[in-house]
Amino acid sequence: MTFLAIDVGNTRLKWALYESAQPHAAMLASGVKFLEHIETLAEDDWADLPAPATMLGCVVAGDAVKRRVQEQMDIWHVEPRWVVPGDSEAGVTNGYDHPTRLGADRWVAMIGAYQRMLASGKPQPCVVVMVGTAVTIESIDASGQFLGGVILPGHGIMLRALESGTAGLHVPTGEVVSFPTNTSDALTTGGTFAIAGAVAHVVNLVQVQCGQPAVCYMTGGAGWKMAPSMSVPVQLVDGLIFDGLLEIAHRRGLSSAVDTHA
Repeated sequence: MTFLAIDVGNTRLKWALYESAQPHAAMLASGVKFLEHIETLAEDDWADLPAPATMLGCVVAGDAVKRRVQEQMDIWHVEPRWVVPGDSEAGVTNGYDHPTRLGADRWVAMIGAYQRMLASGKPQPCVVVMVGTAVTIESIDASGQFLGGVILPGHGIMLRALESGTAGLHVPTGEVVSFPTNTSDALTTGGTFAIAGAVAHVVNLVQVQCGQPAVCYMTGGAGWKMAPSMSVPVQLVDGLIFDGLLEIAHRRGLSSAVDTHA
């Protein structure tokens, strides 16, 4: 029974079709679509896909975008299911003051990371970094308790803020270098160092809080750009949110669910 995983971020929609709704299931197809082009999914990206038996997604872009995605899914008549963070799921306990207000993408990524840590056979705290339009850094102890997380602007938002608040500052993106000697490199390096420093600080806080080193997982569209500049060891994981969606879907029994809309 094929399974469709969907991650709707602030800028792009990412999807993957799997052989089944189980962890480590084989991926059959995948793709990325900018949000302004969602209305073309049914006629191009998804046109020749086999109809998924079930789906599960997370969305942070709002209800209007979610409805647009669901309209495209009408070609299959599959029941739309979306993750809403709760008190606990798949081994992770939600430590947010108001659990349902935690971003669904953050919650799902934490679940994927925690299960990855458990599979390594070495129980330890986790720090989960998602680098996208915004950067989120989550802390989880070895028992699966979500300790808390921080949010900071991504590279693009930092640059736009500087351009709007600084007269005459309109320069192309530069490179990350140890000692920048031009404004382009200075901006790119500054943003990168800000994110790297925040991650390193959180990793240190988790070690102090938990009394043991944390494993740090990094994911997101810009994760590969950040990884080489990190001052702490990180594991770059592509598709951490999809890992979380597969885990949640399996635990919810979607691998054997009957589509009531078929």
